[in-house]
Amino acid sequence: MQQLQMTSALARDMRFAGLLYLVIIVAGLSAELLLRGPLIDLEDANATAAAILSAPGQFRLAIAADLVMAVCDAGLAILLFLTFRSMAPRLALGAMVFRLIQTVLIAVSLMGLLTGWLLLSRADMLADAPRLALVFFDLHAHGYDLGLVFFGINSLILGLLVWRSGLFARVFGVGLTIAGLVYLAGSGLRFFAPELAPAFAPAYALTFLAETAFCLRLLLQISAGHKVSRRREIAP
Repeated sequence: MQQLQMTSALARDMRFAGLLYLVIIVAGLSAELLLRGPLIDLEDANATAAAILSAPGQFRLAIAADLVMAVCDAGLAILLFLTFRSMAPRLALGAMVFRLIQTVLIAVSLMGLLTGWLLLSRADMLADAPRLALVFFDLHAHGYDLGLVFFGINSLILGLLVWRSGLFARVFGVGLTIAGLVYLAGSGLRFFAPELAPAFAPAYALTFLAETAFCLRLLLQISAGHKVSRRREIAP
């Protein structure tokens, strides 16, 4: 009876983790591609200022979506730790820490967007407000990529946990590992070879496929038949 309660709780946590993951994917993509992306052109300060000032609600909604994503990411980090801690406590703790660092960095980088907005909203007081605002928008983008360095490490650890767990098909672990490598490579290019970053951008489709597949797998978790003893057998 005790084993059944524990495995039922595990399945429930996994489904909740899948729900949070889904919110993260939808909120993150919406903020970046649908809401903020059409407004910000890092090559044209005046056009960016005009676009944001003509659609302030859209810009604020992008910030709100990123904030929702960060809050859900913190919850997901905890739930994934609870899922894997009995199997490999050190790896599970490491994955949680790296994901939480990513969450903090992305949340803090929102200050770049807020600062840019404050500059534009007070442009009558600052003659060079559009250019200054664009610097802060660029700072936000770099802060986001810095967070993805830690998320890439998290994805590598999570891929290993999924591979070893016995709770998921190993293909999910492979996908998360590939996603981690893409995140690390993409962020590395952003900081050290930015001229190559646009050519590498299509590789992020792999991260979308891997994370969406794992998200759906968590959401569709219905089995409570995995024994706690089985999970303990593979703990390091």
